[in-house]
Amino acid sequence: MDQVPTHTTTPAGKARARALAIPLQGTPGPANAITDVAGVLVGYSTIIKGEGELNLGHGPARTGVTAILPFGHDGIGTACAAGYHSFNGNGEMTGASWIEEAGSISLPILITNTHAVGPCHRGVIDWVARHKPDVANQWLLPVVAETWDGYLNDINGSHVTGDHAIAAIDNAASGRIEEGSVGGGTGMNCYAFKGGSGTASRIVDYGHRSYTVGVLLQANFGSRRELTIAGVPLGHALADDNPMESYFSGGSTGAGSCIGIVATDAPLLPGQCKALARRMPLGLARTGTTGSHFSGDIFLAFSTANSDALNGRFPKGPPGDESYSHMDFIPWGRMDDFYAAVVQATEEAVLNALVANDDMTGRDGNRSPALPHAKVLAALKARGAVAG
Repeated sequence: MDQVPTHTTTPAGKARARALAIPLQGTPGPANAITDVAGVLVGYSTIIKGEGELNLGHGPARTGVTAILPFGHDGIGTACAAGYHSFNGNGEMTGASWIEEAGSISLPILITNTHAVGPCHRGVIDWVARHKPDVANQWLLPVVAETWDGYLNDINGSHVTGDHAIAAIDNAASGRIEEGSVGGGTGMNCYAFKGGSGTASRIVDYGHRSYTVGVLLQANFGSRRELTIAGVPLGHALADDNPMESYFSGGSTGAGSCIGIVATDAPLLPGQCKALARRMPLGLARTGTTGSHFSGDIFLAFSTANSDALNGRFPKGPPGDESYSHMDFIPWGRMDDFYAAVVQATEEAVLNALVANDDMTGRDGNRSPALPHAKVLAALKARGAVAG
């Protein structure tokens, strides 16, 4: 596959997985990001402050907020089909009960750290009340998900506020987006390397047109011994420099969780969105994880087609002849290519979160090393996974 410059580096110039010539299946979109789905915006609030020892709950902050807007700022309050899947429930995604009930979402999706769900939830409500008062006059059930960053971040220090959630929504933009230690992914770890935010997309040809499937992950899962890239087990080759293993006294370092979001412009039913969300663990598995008990792996997929067909707002007046909603959708028997796109984009999003990163030191001097690009490339070449 031809390498497009925007596919190999982030906007800040950090390498992505394709810069290492890692073989990856499928055809990416122009930015190889969830924002390749038309109308979808992503914004970050990144909080990095303080050094040294933890001090009475006010120690170093390595955390933040990620916001995903399915229909942009103007479309907040517009419903889209959605489906939720919990692979391992040691985590939180608010609003899941309503997604299961109504099969839709209509607000920004926020991802942050485990102890910051509350202020982010309030921040979404405050943003909507300020900018969309008609929407806020009805009930609001924001979707806020989390992963644990307490190894690097003073997670009890209340560093994330509602203002950070609002800023992430305000900052949301289309096009290429940054990856690695940004937004909610700032303090996260993956396979005991520095992890965080990663994204990728795939184009699915369907008859006379093409659709886009985009993925964004907050990658904070996996033990070092599990790491697999391009089918090559790398845990043994990369076993050194593993301070997290020492921190957890040899226990599971697969803790921390993964939140995954799938976006597509293909017309889908809520159950089909749920089916896409269920495929995300298969993409994670390609990178080696076996699904730790301590890792909350929770996924959400939404479709921007059939805009507002599934709205659940208070009705106005009695029902009439036009009081019906209608939806187009891909036949179930033709879903396989969309499933494959989710798996492929999920795998690449994990690798991007790992590759587009640097060493980070946080609370109590805890350190998370970056994935060593040269060692990875050498190991893949030795196994014939990439050209020598």
